[in-house]
Amino acid sequence: MTGDQQDMLARLKAVLPSLWFPDDTPVLDGLLTGVAWAWAWVYAVLQYARTQTRIAMATDVWLDMIAQDFFGSRVVRRAGQSDDSLRRRIQHELGRERGTRAAVVSVLTDLTGRPPVVFEPARATDTGGYATGGVGWGVAGGWGNLDLPFQCFITAYRPLGSGIASVAGWGDGGGGYGTGAVEYASLAMVQGQVTDTDINAAIADVLPVSFIGWTAISD
Repeated sequence: MTGDQQDMLARLKAVLPSLWFPDDTPVLDGLLTGVAWAWAWVYAVLQYARTQTRIAMATDVWLDMIAQDFFGSRVVRRAGQSDDSLRRRIQHELGRERGTRAAVVSVLTDLTGRPPVVFEPARATDTGGYATGGVGWGVAGGWGNLDLPFQCFITAYRPLGSGIASVAGWGDGGGGYGTGAVEYASLAMVQGQVTDTDINAAIADVLPVSFIGWTAISD
């Protein structure tokens, strides 16, 4: 009998009138032990369910469900990711800055490891002017346009892929038929892969409402 069962048995016996039974009650103890086992199991399930209702305590698939509820498919558990690591990602995303230019830069840098280039045609700091602000006629920069408010152009960069462990690429060093570690592979096997869909979803998640972010994704 586990400690929980013993505790439940003691609780059941405590509510019975003491004058009804002698001190030694093996038959009654056997009957109540069965009831105590069932109630101990129910109590354990309730305690487990209660634990899964808080991000700080949730585990396993319940933590995945919390991420799904808040972020849809944008925040999912990576291959081999622990509960604590996923929990930190969820908490970080909940407190993430949104609705600003800095938010776009931050979310893409976190996702890909590479900061994006953001250009707002109505922002003088981005467009500069004739011989002003480091950009101008004949100097690298972009054309400004005050008729394009609430819009920006974003160049997002895919992460520098880590590839597939112990597998070389075609014609790369130790890779080739009969040479080194080679196998047929799919994109799903690439470690730490971030898709273009992930990048677009991250941008949409932090842009202000009704703001347009024209996005180009580059290697």
